Amino acid sequence: MDPLAGMDSSTDDDNASQTTEDDPQIPDQEQARPPPLPLPIPASASGSGTAPGAASTLAGAGTSQVNGANGGGAGTSGTNGARAGPRYELRHTLRGHTQPLSAVKFSPDGELLASTAADNVVKLWSPHTGELIKNLFGHTKGCSDITWSADGVYLASASDDTVIRIWDVESGMTHKQLKGHQDAVFCVNYNQASNLLVSGGLEGDVRLWNVARGRCLKTLNAHLDWVTAVHFNRDATLIVSCSCDGLIRIWNTSTGQCLKTLSEGHEAICQHVQFSPNSKYILSTAHDSAIRLWDYQSSRCLKTYTGHRNTKYCITACFSVTGGKWIVAGSEDGKVYIWDLQSRCVVQVLESHTEVVTAVSTHPTQNMIASGSMGEEMCIKIWVDKGQ
Repeated sequence: MDPLAGMDSSTDDDNASQTTEDDPQIPDQEQARPPPLPLPIPASASGSGTAPGAASTLAGAGTSQVNGANGGGAGTSGTNGARAGPRYELRHTLRGHTQPLSAVKFSPDGELLASTAADNVVKLWSPHTGELIKNLFGHTKGCSDITWSADGVYLASASDDTVIRIWDVESGMTHKQLKGHQDAVFCVNYNQASNLLVSGGLEGDVRLWNVARGRCLKTLNAHLDWVTAVHFNRDATLIVSCSCDGLIRIWNTSTGQCLKTLSEGHEAICQHVQFSPNSKYILSTAHDSAIRLWDYQSSRCLKTYTGHRNTKYCITACFSVTGGKWIVAGSEDGKVYIWDLQSRCVVQVLESHTEVVTAVSTHPTQNMIASGSMGEEMCIKIWVDKGQ
């Protein structure tokens, strides 16, 4: 049953940005696949048909434990220090991309890490050894996002060349090309059954694709500005999208109807959004250096996570559910921040990058994090909890 059926989509809750002390249910173990999109946010997309696309606009190891603003002590989470915090350390630094990183994603079985960048290439790595396994060539312009099929057989990539390519991972060859976007494609995601893809791009449209037929099923005139993230809920009955127009919208997958609109406020333009692993909540990042956990059915913000810096770029965030229940995100100060999901305390800060960290991904079964940076560094860091 559609959890948003009957809700009024024409108005926003006046208290949508209010943080409450209600503790949300801990996400299930099933790992979500967020669609990171590390792009500078333009002032407006109007008249931007000739502007450079998403990817083309991208121009010593250590960790620290942090005493959180809410009283979390070093190495602990929460105010009572009862739960041990994470202890991630740098394991590998992966170099090979020649332009800023835009996305990193672990495969469903965790045996591969996919990355892509403004250099047009999708790369496959071993996260365990740091070895480059394969390069996937075919896009003619920079890439902004990647997503794995649930069985790990296919990988889809979104590019400034307006094409979504579906790759056969074993052969490294293009399996299908999805064409229909009129401008740069910024974000793409599979549903859990991997028979559907959802994508968003410069023109403000959200497109729903039949993967087997390689055809667009629906085009939603979703936003008035760049669509920066799209994501299915667990049973693919809903799609969430966000845009530079400052809005988060929830759509009925079958009908294409907009069921709900959330707004983070004038100074809190959303750039990344995803459903929680149990699909009961939405996690969003915004340009006021805050990450929010929403109860989208009531339009309430349940948790706000702060401490990182995010005022210019699309910084992605994701859930980590393999050890503790953490929120993980990059930052414009060149660090990776880890928060306790419930207490909102910063429980660890990972320091090794020298440039803005825009892309993060968490391993599906192990306490492992991948982070990617832009600027001149252009590298991927693999972090492993030393408790493992």
